[in-house]
Amino acid sequence: MPVIAHFSDIHLGQVRPGPDGPDGGARAEARAARVMAYLEALPGRIDAVLVTGDIADHGAPEEYAAAARVLASGRWEVLTCPGNHDVREAYRAGLLGEEPSAGPVNRLHELPGLTVLAADSSIPGRDEGRIDDETLAWLDTTLSRARRDVPAVVAFHHPPVVLHAPYVDEIRLLDEQRLAAVLRCHPQVAAVLCGHAHTPAATGFAGLPLAVAPGVVSTVTLPFEGGEGIVFDHPPMLAFHILDEQRRLTTHHRIVLP
Repeated sequence: MPVIAHFSDIHLGQVRPGPDGPDGGARAEARAARVMAYLEALPGRIDAVLVTGDIADHGAPEEYAAAARVLASGRWEVLTCPGNHDVREAYRAGLLGEEPSAGPVNRLHELPGLTVLAADSSIPGRDEGRIDDETLAWLDTTLSRARRDVPAVVAFHHPPVVLHAPYVDEIRLLDEQRLAAVLRCHPQVAAVLCGHAHTPAATGFAGLPLAVAPGVVSTVTLPFEGGEGIVFDHPPMLAFHILDEQRRLTTHHRIVLP
């Protein structure tokens, strides 16, 4: 059964607001490193680590240099996709070791018993997301060529549905029906994974399970919880996704304490 560790929104370079800042971004890096240390120390095996966007806070080259260092694993393959805070050119150069390019960052990863399509939902210069024509075509073509007997998951940053968290819902994925139409054409797709919300959530999209990863740098709270909507004191979390022989997705969440 494939197992993926999934977290999101590490925002390397972010300085915590308030009396405890500025910290030069050290807090964000320490929290991401804590999550990776937890995964490196697992006694059993997983198949990959997935980080669904907002790797950097400002899209600066030094933030991606830090990301390459913090997300490096001696045990697991680490898969990433960009978020609205990421800058495609610097992301490619600093994290992927590629030539800078402004086009969408889409990657196919073929794991044992699982295909992962990590797609780019970012709109350069905007906070909301959209799966553009190039990425839609890439998803359709890649899934058409992939083996139908191997389950696939599609991962990107922006949730394509309302999560009832106003702070997030205002900047979610736009034109999501276009993506849904593509996914419905490919029965091997077993789930959709995303981030951006800074809170773990489980719902559905296009007739599929939709799992939203918890954020690492901060937590978004819901209106009935009160407060300002963003909490910096909650510990970072991650999700473990298990896909069984019937292609059913089961998700477990873990708090990562110091």
